[in-house]
Amino acid sequence: MNNKKEDTPERIKRRKYEERNKEERKKANAQFSTFIPRTDFEEINSFLKENKITKVELIYAGYTALKEMQNK
Repeated sequence: MNNKKEDTPERIKRRKYEERNKEERKKANAQFSTFIPRTDFEEINSFLKENKITKVELIYAGYTALKEMQNK
């Protein structure tokens, strides 16, 4: 049983685009691949959702705060 979606012209076009731009995206972006305990993850996620804060904003705010702490 094959559950693979059917190739449509749009899907093929998207795949080609992704393949062409893969290296450029890797140079321009990065991610932190890390794990945290599920309870902490759920608490942080609900806090972010309630306050309409993105994970990227959280990372930058945390980084800025830690940087300021180090400079004191």
